[in-house]
Parts: sequence; structure tokens; C-alpha cells
Amino acid sequence: MRTLLKLEEIAIFVGTLLAFYGSIPFPRWLFIILLFAPDFGALGYLAGPRVGAFTYNVLHHRGIAVVLYFLGIYLEQPMVIWAGLIIFLHSTLDRALGFGLKYPDSFQNTHLGAIGRAASKS
Repeated sequence: MRTLLKLEEIAIFVGTLLAFYGSIPFPRWLFIILLFAPDFGALGYLAGPRVGAFTYNVLHHRGIAVVLYFLGIYLEQPMVIWAGLIIFLHSTLDRALGFGLKYPDSFQNTHLGAIGRAASKS
């Protein structure tokens, strides 16, 4: 089942990327860099695991990505649309790699299970 879920996430990532790649309003190299921008949410862990989980999850939540996307359409703001798409793509790629939203007790404790050293202990 785990493999099937990862394949589903990869299909969502590729499908979304193919659907929107031709309309990227900035250089492709910048798109690749921005694709990893949501990981800056992990900087919240400098203030502790509870704050870190919150900041990380805000920048990795696909529901927020969809809201940003449609808000950008409503406000006619292409950069808001692209912020939503980038968060969506990044989060989908993370899930395909086994990284999920974080619980407030530890960075390694995610909704998809333990990662890193925590995973090797179980």
C-alpha cells in the first residue's frame, strides 16, 4: 500500500507539473529554486519543535496551497497563483519521498510515520 500511495503522489506531481509548466511566468532555473522554498518553514525549529511544526506545516499544507491558488485567480495575482502551485508541487513531492506534515513533538514524527533516526529505531 505504501508503494501505491507514493506512486499516486508521483502521478499528482507529474500531472500538475505538466499542466502548468508551460505557463511559468519566470525563468525555469528560478522555478527549480522556488520549488524548494517551502523548506524554509523548517527554520521555525530554531524556536522549538512546536513552532517549527507550525511553520513547516503552513508551508507544506496542500489545503493552503489550493486556497492560495484560487485566491490568486480571484485577485488576478499571478504570483499568488504560483505560490499556491509551488507549495502544492513541493508538498506532493515531499509526500512521494515519505516526508509528511510534522507533529509538534519532533521533526521526525510525521503524519506518514517516522523519518530519519526515528524510523530506524522502529
